[in-house]
Amino acid sequence: MAIIVRLDVMLALRKMKSKELAAAIGISEQNLSQLRQGRVKGVRFETLDKICAVLDCKPGDILDRDED
Repeated sequence: MAIIVRLDVMLALRKMKSKELAAAIGISEQNLSQLRQGRVKGVRFETLDKICAVLDCKPGDILDRDED
């Protein structure tokens, strides 16, 4: 079982660069990159809420679960 981060997909759909998203939500590009690659152990709900607000999406559009 693994959590899959689909942030790259949402960024592409919104035609937004990760640098723009990082600036809009107030985190470093490096931290956003770690999140995009699924290399974080957790994400704050506040950060997830900001991402969803900027990308006009729901958490389920960004996060998925692989049952393998």
